[in-house]
Amino acid sequence: MAAPLTRRSAKNVRHEKTRSIAHVAKPARQRILETANRLFYQQGSRAVGIDTVIAESGVAKMSLYRSFRSKDDLIAACLEERNTRYWQWFDSVVAENEGNPREQLRALIHRMARRTTKPGYRGCPFLNTALDYEDAAHPARQLAVRHKKTLAAKLLAICRRQDARDPEALARQLVLLINGAQATAGMLGEATQLELVQAAEFLIDRQSTKPARRHKTSST
Repeated sequence: MAAPLTRRSAKNVRHEKTRSIAHVAKPARQRILETANRLFYQQGSRAVGIDTVIAESGVAKMSLYRSFRSKDDLIAACLEERNTRYWQWFDSVVAENEGNPREQLRALIHRMARRTTKPGYRGCPFLNTALDYEDAAHPARQLAVRHKKTLAAKLLAICRRQDARDPEALARQLVLLINGAQATAGMLGEATQLELVQAAEFLIDRQSTKPARRHKTSST
């Protein structure tokens, strides 16, 4: 005989049913992308088969192949979606400190550090993908490389607006710090956040041609 549901467990069951209904109501392509993105990030895209994506998204195999010609195309589409969301986030952080490039850099570093300590963080999906696929012609690797080059270019533009002594060097150093923190966060935990912020602050201040004027930076 099944144990009676508690108030909390009954509420959880209702929540799961509601979420399941909402998921099924979404277009097939969106359901596939959401499911694949979650599975690829949690387990690695090489480890997850197409049949698993189909089963967990609740779509027919024909629906998947109508939207994506191959697993490689699906991986690239997932990364493209993450890429779009990332730059929306990045640009919103920059916009919060309009006209103050030093604070833009500081805010970005603080927010990036915070992201590395969130529950479920398993590293940068773009770095993970680049490590998984060595073939330079692989569409997902190409997107991952483009993402990191765009990060370097965007940081360089801010460093130049800050009038850094050597903006190219500062941008490269910040990219290396960010990549290193993303790669080691799973092993070092919150220590990664602290070290990233301290090292970046030191580099930004050292490169600056003007005295530092500290503002409280949100880490959310």
